[in-house]
Amino acid sequence: MTEHSTTECLLFPDIFPKPVVVQFDQREGSSDGGAILLQAADRRYGLTERMAACLRDERQSGKIDHPLTELLRQRVYGIACGYPDANDADRLASDPIHKLLLGRDPIEGTDLASQPTLSRFENAVDRKELYRMGAVLADSVMERHARRITIDLDPTDDPTHGHQQLALFNGHYDSWCYLPILGFVSFNDEPEQYLVTAVLRPGNAPAPLGAAGILWRIVKRIRRLFPGAKIRIRLDGGFAHPDLLDLFDAAPDVEYVVAMASNAVLKRRAKRAMGKARRQSRRSGKTEHVYAETRYASGTWPQRRRVIIKAEVVRASGKDPKDNPRFVITNQTQSPRWIYEQVYCQRGDVENRIKELHEGVYIGRTSCTDFWANQFRVLLGAAAYVLLQELRLRAARTGCARAQVWTLRERLLKLGARVLVSVRRVVLRLPHSFPFLSTFHRIALALGADTG
Repeated sequence: MTEHSTTECLLFPDIFPKPVVVQFDQREGSSDGGAILLQAADRRYGLTERMAACLRDERQSGKIDHPLTELLRQRVYGIACGYPDANDADRLASDPIHKLLLGRDPIEGTDLASQPTLSRFENAVDRKELYRMGAVLADSVMERHARRITIDLDPTDDPTHGHQQLALFNGHYDSWCYLPILGFVSFNDEPEQYLVTAVLRPGNAPAPLGAAGILWRIVKRIRRLFPGAKIRIRLDGGFAHPDLLDLFDAAPDVEYVVAMASNAVLKRRAKRAMGKARRQSRRSGKTEHVYAETRYASGTWPQRRRVIIKAEVVRASGKDPKDNPRFVITNQTQSPRWIYEQVYCQRGDVENRIKELHEGVYIGRTSCTDFWANQFRVLLGAAAYVLLQELRLRAARTGCARAQVWTLRERLLKLGARVLVSVRRVVLRLPHSFPFLSTFHRIALALGADTG
């Protein structure tokens, strides 16, 4: 036996009172027994079916073993289960749970698609199909009742390590990368921010590049789906561009809250509030902030706009007090404190969603050479994230209600299972000692399961 070979049997002779033999021969077993929840969530959403309908199959019909819908589901479900690369498919092709998720007999059914088949699939999708798939993703998420919908848009860096098309050097991130832009919506007062768009951009793209088109497509969909809903756009300082602000002002039914970088004029306007914050901080010995507002127009603005001032003095142990003035442009009419604390500060949770996308569904695994193939990978990761968000939504009032997606995967999907097939049914034998049984049961019932 060489060091590169794999044995299906291991012996631990000295650790326990009796020798322990480990055999990798359980062909009816899988480590992803809980992934059945993904299929149930997808059936409720209709997400992968609608996304696959955007694709054209130009293969010869007589030579097709794996329909496009199956290929799409195989990649999306695999990413959600923690297998981001197409080469993982070779190890999972005969996994009974993954075969069951695609509607095949888990034991006797033919194996799933191989890595070369999936790689050809990823590289065959063109930009028009990607656009249609992105629209389907947005519509699938937003087709729920709402009174007010808040849109958050944020760029993130996606470091690259090869010769991918349009992977360029970005001085801000000090790396060669892509700069995808991610869009989220939240409904009414729900804490969850739902991913609705994920667009890959060149590594040197400025923050506002493409933002107007992306935002306005989302706004048009909201107006179509929810004619009476109030729309609020919430952005960080990188999007404080005159063209975007003019676009917002031209839409009377759109509220906006956009951060703005400090400048000499705004610092002068904040001088009185900063003095008050310093006095309060000296008296309390703690970080203090004071809110104010002004009417301001930069040299390129056609009119003055309302700017909220947060005059803050930050105190940290062992350090001198530090002035930290912040500015937010808005057309809302509420008090400066309410706008900043109750509206703008809530966008901070988007950073957690972006972290989930990177570490939970590997949205940065853009290792294809072709740019559009990498955009397709981003959409596949986005679809996997949407399904995991649906599981989290159904886990309300349980210990998984606010769990990160990797925690959801570890608690609910990564279950050792034995798959038994009879003439009448398929039985998944899951561990009796499963610690999150009540949460799994609750989610399953919410997704259409019956008690048996």
